[in-house]
Amino acid sequence: MTHHEEDGAIHAATEDLKNWLTRQGLKSRGREELLRAFCERLVNHGVPLLRMQLAQRALHPEFGGIGFTWTRKDGMNAEYFGRVDHKEPHHEWLQSPFHALLTSGEAEMHSVFSAQDVSRFPIFARLKAMGATSYFAHWQPLGPASETAYEPERPDAEGLVVSWSFDGAPEDAAPYLDIIRGVFDTLALVLAGAGNREMGRALLQVYLGRDAGARVLSGEIARGSSQHIDAVICLFDLRGFTALSEALPGEAMVDLLNDYFGHVVELIQSHGGNILKFMGDAVMAMFNLGTLQEDAQAALRAVAELGPRMKAVNAARAAEGLPLAEYTMALHAGEILYGNIGAPNRLDFTVIGPAVNLTARIADMHRTVERSIILSEDVRNAAGPDGEGLISVGRYMLRGVAEPVELFTLYQPEV
Repeated sequence: MTHHEEDGAIHAATEDLKNWLTRQGLKSRGREELLRAFCERLVNHGVPLLRMQLAQRALHPEFGGIGFTWTRKDGMNAEYFGRVDHKEPHHEWLQSPFHALLTSGEAEMHSVFSAQDVSRFPIFARLKAMGATSYFAHWQPLGPASETAYEPERPDAEGLVVSWSFDGAPEDAAPYLDIIRGVFDTLALVLAGAGNREMGRALLQVYLGRDAGARVLSGEIARGSSQHIDAVICLFDLRGFTALSEALPGEAMVDLLNDYFGHVVELIQSHGGNILKFMGDAVMAMFNLGTLQEDAQAALRAVAELGPRMKAVNAARAAEGLPLAEYTMALHAGEILYGNIGAPNRLDFTVIGPAVNLTARIADMHRTVERSIILSEDVRNAAGPDGEGLISVGRYMLRGVAEPVELFTLYQPEV
């Protein structure tokens, strides 16, 4: 092939890949699917790609970023990774070519696995064992920080870094490196768009809850948009919170809330419940799995585990010398209004209605009945056979309720 023909082939491959990436971006392809198909397309264009690895920062309270690894043998794998403590980073990160590239001030790195490079970067020995003969990496900052040097501690330091490992002859690398360089800006732009969509979806779930987040994404965003649903409402509360908040410094109070709330949320979600909101020292949740019987049965399974779970949390905190809290849980079943409520420029996806109010009234009865978990007769009846083991604690007149309400609790030791 003449030099002119080679340039033409590189140009044709580059344009084909850029056009393909643009079409995939317009179709809102997810990053994992897009990267897998892109790597396969590179191979079809004659690029001897053995392995691709990409890392992209994730705006998420739990994860620091997401990584994608593709190999010609095993295909695509994706995993989230934790936040990096930039003051005391992991030794493995300090020995990675990604770290060296990001801190070098350069846009790319190319290695044919010299003895010096293999000694400096342990990953290179593993890549050579896979059959790789050369390595190419580059990074692209995104957003407001894209015009500045890499500053990992900046909260807006977005970007992506990619490595490509090849098993072709290193002296033949120039054409396929030109192809990858030529498409990288388009790839970065498409991945940024896909990442923003996935990040928005994840943040909506974190801040609104799984059900409310999904409803907002599906277009239920108009003020006043709502629907009547049957559900079981749960109200979890920490007892003695006022005294604790006066005795503990702010950071310790936040740690305490996060500890207890983390366990309660995990328990409720593991049984199909949705977290509606955090209200100071309380958590409001609901079960709306389908039928009211399914909702009540799932709620009962969750609260049956609540006592042992809280006992284990307190035991662990006591062993570390941390302050302890007791809890209450109230449950009621009925029809609620679920939707967007608020001002034109500030909406809350929440629940209202008599059933919600009655749940709060039931929660006020914990001192009177001296039980941590109280359920209404409606929950017991909705649960069918699963509610037969509940124990009545009496009938009571509740504030704002015309008729007496019979309350129940679980047959288990108090903790």
